[in-house]
Amino acid sequence: MSNKLRIVLPQWQGGMNPNYRLGAKLLNALVPESNQTETLEIPISKEEHQTNGIVDEEKNLLNQMKTTFDTLTIKNPDKVITLGGDCSISEAPFDYLHGKYPNDFGMIWLDAHPDISNPTTSSHIHEMVVANLIHKGAKNFNEQVKNPIDPKKVLFAGLKYNDLRPMDNLVKDLNMSYVTPEELKKDSSPVLDWIKNNNIKHIAIHLDLDVLDPDDFRAILPAEIGLDRSKFGAAIGAMKLAEMVRLLEDVENNTDLVGLSIAEHMPWDDINLHNGLSKLAIFD
Repeated sequence: MSNKLRIVLPQWQGGMNPNYRLGAKLLNALVPESNQTETLEIPISKEEHQTNGIVDEEKNLLNQMKTTFDTLTIKNPDKVITLGGDCSISEAPFDYLHGKYPNDFGMIWLDAHPDISNPTTSSHIHEMVVANLIHKGAKNFNEQVKNPIDPKKVLFAGLKYNDLRPMDNLVKDLNMSYVTPEELKKDSSPVLDWIKNNNIKHIAIHLDLDVLDPDDFRAILPAEIGLDRSKFGAAIGAMKLAEMVRLLEDVENNTDLVGLSIAEHMPWDDINLHNGLSKLAIFD
């Protein structure tokens, strides 16, 4: 029986949106529980800072990621479930898992966006996390990643490739593998073929809920009530929830799924209720 660890990581500074804290805590209540899996919450600062052009670098993000990596090293789990938080939550767990499975390891980034920017095009770490994991991102984060991943062992799934921005160009420059939402509508074969062709046995999946169509799943950033999506400023996901679940099942049935991160949960009704009630003095 594998030793699993479930981490609640309400890290929000990478995306500069404090609402991700509540999203992570509610996600912990929603994700199926197991008496055989220990759950730990990583302490997260409520403060925000800006240094070296990157929001919240040394003061919070690097320290929080180090705490996460050190916790995993001490606990030494075989499998890691990470609940967040912005997309930067996957950096430390996937670094740890690649160190544990140095051979035959792959990473699927299930996201409408590739999160592969660097400090020349972004100041938010949640847009650089894949770049950091392949040592092409921000200097201090590159140095903190002990087990960089070969770009050939990374697959972007659900990627809105035609909507890539200049900050995403590393996907093209490195000729990285990707599968669009349209290619996943029928079945999961493009992803399963990539796994087989690259001889991957141990897989870590980053699930950014923004990969989903906001008309099909409403607890994500672009599903905010009253939002003009034409002015959103980034690609909007197109996968259906059923398609996403089918893909996760198919991958788990064909590989050793050792890591699953779920990020960017934005339950707008709950957030709005929480923020409204926070105005009452009785809760002080």
